Amino acid sequence: MSALSYKTKFANINNFSRKWYLVDAEGKILGRLASEVAKIIRGKNKADFTPHFNSGDKVVIINAEKVRLTGKKMTDKLYIRYTGHPGGQRTRTPQEILKIKPEELIRHAVEGMMPKNKLKKVYLKNLHIYAGSEHPHSVQKPESIEIK
Repeated sequence: MSALSYKTKFANINNFSRKWYLVDAEGKILGRLASEVAKIIRGKNKADFTPHFNSGDKVVIINAEKVRLTGKKMTDKLYIRYTGHPGGQRTRTPQEILKIKPEELIRHAVEGMMPKNKLKKVYLKNLHIYAGSEHPHSVQKPESIEIK
């Protein structure tokens, strides 16, 4: 048995291809949608996944304002941020965020499922979220996928 027959192959800039996917978030549960999208963006759904290289695909999410949360999370869950000033802690519910900027709710969920390292920003550049059903990426001919 030769040691070279089990050589590990890593993805690099010369031997990978990037695809575009379209996901409709209408009626989908936020956490389940975010976990599937995070896998695609990171490239974990590919056979040649390489942890130190961005081999993930591009994902376009439409109808972000129609995403669902189960139970009472829409009114009871709190997103906390801090302005940096004394007494500057601010909280919002998902219901308030959906009215103001629905894209940020999905972006925050996907971002939390990314690895906490320097590649997080690079991975998130592969994510494009739109509140309505229109998007400017029709030229790339994204392949529509169904998230269960």
